[in-house]
Amino acid sequence: MPVPSRADNSLLGRWWWSVDRWTLMAILALIGLGYLMMLAASPAVAERIGASRNAFVFRQVPFLAAASVLVFALSLLSPRGVRRLSLVLFAGALVMTAATLVIGPNIKGATRWIALPGLSVQPSEFLKPCFAVVTAWLLGQWKRERQVSYLAVVFALYAVIAVLLKAQPDMGMLAVITAVLLLQLFVVGLDLRLLALGVALVLGGGVAAFIAVPHFRFRIMSFLDPTKGDHFQIDRALEAFGNGGVFGQGPGEGTVKDHLPDAHADFVFAVMGEEFGFILCAILVLVFAFIVLRGLLRLLSEGDLFVVLAATGLIGSFGLQAFINMGSTMGMLPTKGMTLPFISYGGSSAIAVALGMGMLLALTRRGGSGELL
Repeated sequence: MPVPSRADNSLLGRWWWSVDRWTLMAILALIGLGYLMMLAASPAVAERIGASRNAFVFRQVPFLAAASVLVFALSLLSPRGVRRLSLVLFAGALVMTAATLVIGPNIKGATRWIALPGLSVQPSEFLKPCFAVVTAWLLGQWKRERQVSYLAVVFALYAVIAVLLKAQPDMGMLAVITAVLLLQLFVVGLDLRLLALGVALVLGGGVAAFIAVPHFRFRIMSFLDPTKGDHFQIDRALEAFGNGGVFGQGPGEGTVKDHLPDAHADFVFAVMGEEFGFILCAILVLVFAFIVLRGLLRLLSEGDLFVVLAATGLIGSFGLQAFINMGSTMGMLPTKGMTLPFISYGGSSAIAVALGMGMLLALTRRGGSGELL
């Protein structure tokens, strides 16, 4: 496809010269790696459960293709369009997350999904990017008008989300949303004493969850004391990294996917380490770091507080999700069923991450970012 000239005043031309093309290419590279890892990790898992060898590949490929289109489409939006879309989607995701507690199937002790014909949807995945944008708008209004009511709405919405995620339960998702909110409160300039109080309340909530939620307590205790609990998945994952070495065993030559039930999802990073080695794993980490750091650097010259807060929240959520997945796979963090953005199997995750990255590209455009849609 020919590159539009700077004199091209069409929608595509103006988009091309205003969007962050380096971040866009990095996102597309992650989606490409997602295709590769589905081909590498999912056939063995599918055969083990009696499904067609390419069952997970055929399910995930349409979501990755849709994610690519969604990133492009959303990057055309103006900041106002991003805000309006987030408000609508946040309301829908909140209602659907509440509905999982009533009509959601219980899978491995959690009710996080809504079963639809042909697929399952995890609504809480969409809360992360949308809540970050909604919170950015409310905090921006508070900063300008100094009306406590805006802060009250932020904390009220967070409380509702916390209650819903605790009931599912999904403590990992709650931890990410909490960390992003605290980051935004810090950026907006909330009094450090109030921020310290918020951190103390979060820590207190963590202690309460440790006491009240057996599953959460078990994972923490298993992480702190290697002699307790079942460490089969972590042990196999660490062995996979060791077997892969620097250059890997080669595509299709790994064995960890034959043993781990979530090799195509939560532990896809281990499959990558075994078959493609340290080199590709390091490249993947660098791509994630590049997206996070480049996004933050572009905000240094941004004068719109809403854009700064929203983009900070989206970047923080994206980076933290990747860090938690890779950290837990390598035994650095307690195990948590959190996907690796664009790489792990999961339609809801792929679309939700694409939603966040598309909005990030829209918010960080330069040169008339609000003049497209």
